[in-house]
Amino acid sequence: MGHNVFLTGPAGSGKTYVLGKYIEYLKSKHISVAVTASTGIAATHLNGKTIHSWSGLGIKQSLDEKSLRRISRNSRFGSRILKTKTLIIDEISMLHASQLDAVDQILQSVCENQLPFGGIQTVFCGDFFQLPPVQKENNTPVSFAYSAEIWNQMDVKTCYLDEQHRQKDNKLMKVLNDIRRNCVDDETKGIVATCQNKIWPDQMCPARLFTHNIDVDAINERELQKIPGAAFAYNMRAYGKKKLVEFLRKSCLAPERLMLKKDARVMFVKNNFEEGYVNGTTGTVIGFDKETKMPIIRANNGQKITAKPVTWEMEEDDEVIASIKQIPLRLAWAITVHKSQGMSLDAAEIDLSKSFEYGMGYVALSRVRSMAGLSVLGVNDMAFQVHAAVQKMDQEFVRQSEIIVREISNLNEDEKNKKQQEFAGEKNYKQADENRKSDKNYFVDEIRKNFAKAYMPWTESEDKKLRELFAKGKTTRELSEMFERKRGAIHSRLRKISLIRD
Repeated sequence: MGHNVFLTGPAGSGKTYVLGKYIEYLKSKHISVAVTASTGIAATHLNGKTIHSWSGLGIKQSLDEKSLRRISRNSRFGSRILKTKTLIIDEISMLHASQLDAVDQILQSVCENQLPFGGIQTVFCGDFFQLPPVQKENNTPVSFAYSAEIWNQMDVKTCYLDEQHRQKDNKLMKVLNDIRRNCVDDETKGIVATCQNKIWPDQMCPARLFTHNIDVDAINERELQKIPGAAFAYNMRAYGKKKLVEFLRKSCLAPERLMLKKDARVMFVKNNFEEGYVNGTTGTVIGFDKETKMPIIRANNGQKITAKPVTWEMEEDDEVIASIKQIPLRLAWAITVHKSQGMSLDAAEIDLSKSFEYGMGYVALSRVRSMAGLSVLGVNDMAFQVHAAVQKMDQEFVRQSEIIVREISNLNEDEKNKKQQEFAGEKNYKQADENRKSDKNYFVDEIRKNFAKAYMPWTESEDKKLRELFAKGKTTRELSEMFERKRGAIHSRLRKISLIRD
């Protein structure tokens, strides 16, 4: 019916399933929907993008006027936002409040509409008992999305799912419910203790979950060394300022030096729908291309994929200011709890002895379907803890959901149908698109006051002259003045015509 919605409930209650059904409904009604999530892996579950990349927010925690103006005038972001009638944000628990407010600012600015999110229906999905936003400084309080200013302004309707579809094991459900209610006792811990150091049948190959990257990396390295023969090495290449490149390296799941052997278990870490993989696709190395030496992967669904280097970029004013290039793979005998969020596993071997974050134990234990598929290598007290503020807020979400149930039940079918038909009606974006084009032209005109040829196509004669001057040792600053273009444009063109490499 077009309301802003928060879809929530325990792990395994079917949030992603319901969300998928709503996305199908929107598409069947030809309603333009943007599918996003707070993390890359979560976005792949719904074939979407991160909210950061979709909105243009990028790595920023908040926006100043200059940044907001730059993003709003970017035609690439503007055109996609103006076409959107419904915005989905999955795994909302891992999005900072300040980032949610920033997304709202961008949408209001682009849509020239002071309603929350520029009048776009916004659907949040997630469970705040699961992993919280990543904190850059340990001494700063966590800032959950529900504390954002816009959350209380958007009249959000909370829909709380309370059925359980992943777990049917009463003992496991008791453990998970006790953690959510913050009433873990000796009986709860005793149930978990029965799963410690389980011996698996020979044919079983459980997923292995750990809390720290260092443990995951050590296991993956050890398993790789067990495979006989020489390894193929692939080094990451980089371009741009040191700090920006370092951020890209830390954000990218591909390692700086990727070591592979035939029979190694791997996971793709970037979306490439044309090549047949997404961030999270797993498989096994079955060989290497004779000419290019690129690894050939047999995905778990049987598809054969030759993995080729791809680029992660950071842009500013439509120009690439930093990039890294690597084969989008990492070893996958073990993964972290953070990367497992959203998965359903038949069997898992979990080490929670170094849990350091609220919700970490809850996420890990709720990945499996039953106690029979769970082996616990170790556990500490932190693994059983959830954030006190979240527990209190969850009770409020339950109350809000009960109110919505009563409100909807009081509507007759004619009233519901009328609201649905009103929401599904077409919206005219032509005038807004014209406004966007006007803003873009103004933006380019301002730049051309200092760089007369900014955003103009390069000619063959310019390319020839650029090659000659670069060969003579001219700097990008000197070339910028000579060609009346920004330094970033000069650098991009040098890469385009292969005079410099990543």
